[in-house]
Amino acid sequence: MKTVFVVDDNNVNLLAAENTLSERYNVFTLSSAANMFELLEDVTPDLILLDIAMPSVNGLDTLRLLKDNAKYAEIPVIFLTANIDNEVEALGIEMGAIDFITKPFSVSVLLNRIHRHLEIEGIIRERTDMLRQRTERLLKLQNGMVSVLANMVENRDKLTSRHNERTTGYIRVLLNAMVKRGVYIDEIQGWCSDGASDFEVVISSARLHDIGKIIVTDLILNKPDKLTDAEYEIMKTHAAEGERIIESIIAESGGEVFLHNAKLFAGSHHERWDGKGYPRGLKGAEIPLQGRIMAIADVYDALINERPYKKAMPHESAVEIIKESRGTQFDPRLVDVFLEVSDLFLAVNTL
Repeated sequence: MKTVFVVDDNNVNLLAAENTLSERYNVFTLSSAANMFELLEDVTPDLILLDIAMPSVNGLDTLRLLKDNAKYAEIPVIFLTANIDNEVEALGIEMGAIDFITKPFSVSVLLNRIHRHLEIEGIIRERTDMLRQRTERLLKLQNGMVSVLANMVENRDKLTSRHNERTTGYIRVLLNAMVKRGVYIDEIQGWCSDGASDFEVVISSARLHDIGKIIVTDLILNKPDKLTDAEYEIMKTHAAEGERIIESIIAESGGEVFLHNAKLFAGSHHERWDGKGYPRGLKGAEIPLQGRIMAIADVYDALINERPYKKAMPHESAVEIIKESRGTQFDPRLVDVFLEVSDLFLAVNTL
């Protein structure tokens, strides 16, 4: 049985509503907004009938309080009013009320309006739940694809075990710190139209930053010694190739958020703030923010982990190198954030 709150300071109206609705609904009659909010701590109704002209806290202010609280914001509200004012009605609808019922109400009007709105709300909730489940399945599929593609590259590159996992962790630390400090906040929010879920999609997409290495021969990719100049030039092609591979996926499947970000991570993570990077020699803010973020994560991981041709560097030394490269290799603002949270990078590396 659906639950309906009736909030009105007039006992006659409360009694009439209870007598009308109690056979079909679980009805709670409440004489004030304060009483309603107290009951909301324990009971979540399917619908609220709310009088506009109440003392202390009127209906419009009550609706505003409901909509400002995420716990109650989705509860549908119908206003009860003795006098419909066009401006008040327009304001109420704008604030989120779904209907107005004039008092004194007839039994048939009240029952029909409530039934109609509860039926509509049920359909909306059912379809919203279906859409949520579909989105979750697509996100799971998407993350699975990212994992498979990233693992394909990492399984070939024997010298950088768990590199993708660690750099993804570094990026999460850096992005969270940037958001907390308001660094490039408008740009980050532009990536995340769907809030937290898009934020995680962006982070996950960074796992494809080295996908271009799939075209690099194993002889170079797994060479235990320092690369020659010619070999290094071949290795450098992985940035542009990664971008090209992801562009081809976008052309086939559409420009989803994670693919768009993956392309920017892949194509720009070896650019330098001073313009001396590759593949395009972009400079400063010309470099996508994704690339500037990945540059710090990528270099830190390379410095602090052992390779056949070099020993692992102490965390403090790696931090100092990144600090010294502020404004040359790396975005100065991002380096400043990194220096504040570098201990968390070390924690990620040791997991």
